[in-house]
Amino acid sequence: MEHNKFIYHSYSIGEKHFEFHFSLVEKDAEHDFRPRWDFPAPLANPEDATLRELVFNLGMAELVSYWKAACPPIVEIRCGSLSAWQIDWWKKLYLNGLGEFFYVNKITPTDDFMTIVADNRRGSLPPSCGHPPRGGGLSGSLIPVGGGKDSIVTLEFLRESQSENCAFIIGDIRRAYDSAKVAGYADEQIIQVSRTIDPTLLELNSRGYLNGHTPFSAIVAFSSLVFAYLAKKKYIVLSNESSANEGNVADSDVNHQYSKSIEFERDFREYVSRLGRDLPEYFSLLRPLNELQITERFVKYPQYFGVFQSCNVGTKTNTWCCNCAKCLYVYVMLAAFLDDDTLLEIFGANLLEKPELAPVLEALVNPALDKPFECVGTREEVEVALQMARKRREYAGNCVPEKFLKIF
Repeated sequence: MEHNKFIYHSYSIGEKHFEFHFSLVEKDAEHDFRPRWDFPAPLANPEDATLRELVFNLGMAELVSYWKAACPPIVEIRCGSLSAWQIDWWKKLYLNGLGEFFYVNKITPTDDFMTIVADNRRGSLPPSCGHPPRGGGLSGSLIPVGGGKDSIVTLEFLRESQSENCAFIIGDIRRAYDSAKVAGYADEQIIQVSRTIDPTLLELNSRGYLNGHTPFSAIVAFSSLVFAYLAKKKYIVLSNESSANEGNVADSDVNHQYSKSIEFERDFREYVSRLGRDLPEYFSLLRPLNELQITERFVKYPQYFGVFQSCNVGTKTNTWCCNCAKCLYVYVMLAAFLDDDTLLEIFGANLLEKPELAPVLEALVNPALDKPFECVGTREEVEVALQMARKRREYAGNCVPEKFLKIF
């Protein structure tokens, strides 16, 4: 009620960075944000028309992280044009991608929760403006790598074309870099970029402004498009599986992984196709697989056991915290295929012997409860993995071993 407008003022392209300028308009003040992306290799042509449009759209994906601080009803775009179709597209992404944020903050958005106004007379290029295609020479794939088991499976699936591919890493994530190196990627095949959150947003959050989950995988999609274009790659190959389509809240569309879902993938592919040029094709190689099938393939590559890591809590220290839903989930999936000694080497603890994780496990399998807001598989997959883990440990029928009794 006190913040009636959010403004996307501009974007700039430097030799080795992109910067965006947003502001949140309060009754008597204006909070400015200047998030930034930095990358090591200088751009050959910062004024490339298609690059400018792709960076403008990356700014549209960044915008939501700052808009959500106060959820103002009007979003004014001053640096680029958007068709009516694009405006509807972005509103859908913000509405569904912020489903968890709205749910946790007890906000019930209506269909007109925001109005996006674009000044199509100014700024960036209009969509489908008829740029000539880049011609031949496109080859290979850009593979976003986060350091978890899914992207590792994709790296291995595409091993035969490795010489044409590159790994794409956002942030200083040791597990992602190590995974790419174990897969055989040379440093010149690794595109590692940094994304800086404006400290003003963190300061506002500390003062009680709204905070919560945003559709980060949409940022991955639009940034991948930028850097795949620059690297002249033909494909952007994601590692999103079928399990990402399941929501977290019963009888609701709230899905922590919405921007990893097949719905977003299809929407994004259509968005890119409507830009009307020769751009990399975006798809997930693992979409036909569920988490059990992916895990079954991952365990065939023990060379990654010491470097992969999926815990968000332990990202900065490159460790498994062994106390969160993501750690427990990955442990359960691996327990279906690996023995306890190997799991102990990976995690440093037996997570199925930690009674404090019992409520977390119940939330992973019980459809009457909210599934943890993490990138985890379906409830059915977790239940089957537990059954497989019991059977692997030579417990038959409905017998539950003592270590499992502690958790149920």
